[in-house]
Amino acid sequence: MLGKNWSLVFLAAVGAAAKDPYDYVLVGGGTAGLALATRLSIGLPNSQILVLEAGPAALDELRINVPGLRGSALGSIYDWNFTTTAQEHLGNRTIDVNRGKVLGGSAALNYLCYDRAAAAEYDAWGQLGNSGWNWNVMLAAMMKAENFTGADDGDKHGRTGPIRNTFNRVIPEMLTTWKPTLKKLGVPGNDEGSLGGNPIGVMYQPTNIDTTHWTRSNSANSYLPLAGPNLEVRTNSPVARVEFAKRVGSEPLRATGVVLEDGTTILARREVILSAGAVQSPGLLEMSGIGQPAVLSAAGITPLVPLAGVGENYQDHIRTSNVYRVKPNISSFDAMIFDSNGAFATEQMRQWLAGNYSWYDYTTAAYSFLNWGHVTSNTTSEATLISLAERSASSSNTTSVIDRKKLDFLRDPSVPQLELIMESNFVGAGAYPGGSFMTLISSIMHPMSRGSVHMPPAGSGSGKPIIDPGYLSSEYDVQALIAGAKFARRVAQTEPMAALWEAEAEPGAGVQTEQQWRDWATATMGSFYHPVGTCAMLPERDGGVVDASLVVHGTANLRVADCSVIPVLLSAHLQTAAYGIAEVAADLVIRAARGVVVV
Repeated sequence: MLGKNWSLVFLAAVGAAAKDPYDYVLVGGGTAGLALATRLSIGLPNSQILVLEAGPAALDELRINVPGLRGSALGSIYDWNFTTTAQEHLGNRTIDVNRGKVLGGSAALNYLCYDRAAAAEYDAWGQLGNSGWNWNVMLAAMMKAENFTGADDGDKHGRTGPIRNTFNRVIPEMLTTWKPTLKKLGVPGNDEGSLGGNPIGVMYQPTNIDTTHWTRSNSANSYLPLAGPNLEVRTNSPVARVEFAKRVGSEPLRATGVVLEDGTTILARREVILSAGAVQSPGLLEMSGIGQPAVLSAAGITPLVPLAGVGENYQDHIRTSNVYRVKPNISSFDAMIFDSNGAFATEQMRQWLAGNYSWYDYTTAAYSFLNWGHVTSNTTSEATLISLAERSASSSNTTSVIDRKKLDFLRDPSVPQLELIMESNFVGAGAYPGGSFMTLISSIMHPMSRGSVHMPPAGSGSGKPIIDPGYLSSEYDVQALIAGAKFARRVAQTEPMAALWEAEAEPGAGVQTEQQWRDWATATMGSFYHPVGTCAMLPERDGGVVDASLVVHGTANLRVADCSVIPVLLSAHLQTAAYGIAEVAADLVIRAARGVVVV
């Protein structure tokens, strides 16, 4: 557990760097930003590096550090607390867009899911025009970030990186039904291969926990302690825009620094790097004059680089929950969440604080990644789903490279289309009704709906980004959600899992007809908070914002390094990709600084 004295010394150490101007200024002290900054500090010891984070440090915050308190900091002061616009296909509901506003970023708030997508999905990055990006490169980068503890010799793990990683030591009794139930339904087991580019199957997944004190491991507490004295981190320092030198003719724009919201200008001799995430990196570009001219003009910003892809291509995982009230003899995690001041939860927290085995060690463990061939027996057929996706892709005048790649994934049985997770507690759309529950969360891996995020027009008063994911604007997404939820019900009704529960709370036994399934899915669909694609790494002609070196098109030394550059949504939770992108970005920046030509 991090102590107050340690954290103060740590912050003083990273603050003891040379003053303005800096060589590299990074905007965003989140998942990718701190990892990248640390690697630059180590690899370029004679360079001065500054990270600007809008939120606080919060190194001793229990809601971040305790694995079993996962998710409890969502909606807090450590969250930007964004919401979408009213979504037409969700009955005009708005959806929360939780983003980390704290050192460590969204990986300080998330559910500690630590997995990887199929190899074909990373290879697609290179196929879309990004030389040097593929599965082998990303696997090496993600393994470089990882420090796995435990026995899992058949899978691909790094064992010397900063981010600690292990398997849960607490597995609630109900989760022992997970693998035998899925295997009975024809889903293959994948205990020792899910991280090696073939995630299809049912398994327990590792989680980013440091077993020294059984705490969350993230970029703030695992990367930053490795940095040298040439790295400074300033918290509570929101950035307003990037500054540029006066342009000469048709030369690319050259970033000279950033301006903070309080008006302070900070100079950068070599590069400015945005790591503010898929919601705010495109917004910072727009505030700096890079983006769609109509959006910039409406906001009163002088266009400097017309770039149509900025803020477009917003993609996110969508989900529903099947919730079951378990029998009285079955233990659940609900008391730790919904009765955290009760005697049992208080004792378990006392045990965790003492470094002992505790229910608060627990985080999500039971996963399966499936293609539609595993799921669609007795539901919407696989062929029908592919047909709906094809129709969605062809509904516009021209099918985008993103849609074509998603269609390729749909036809590739090695690429998951549905994630199914078992949780030993209530994770429903409605209010917690009291009692003990289990939940099967089904999430669509490659929705065809895509949306946008843009800065608000001048005079709107909100100051917050306009986030319109266009949820369920594709019929494929609706039918995929329904197919996933129907399969989740099949799983719950199959032994040995069927012996755990006494009633289906959500969607409920009354949901049977196709219209009832549709109404329930559109009324309860939620986000998994995995936005990507809004500064896509693509050629400019295809809607790209950054090139294969992560340099923004039309600029000389402004990069983006976070999940906004991912062109096509992955069939995985995002933190491993964020660390991998940071590691590759660090290599690109260091090689450029040393004069190495990147081909």
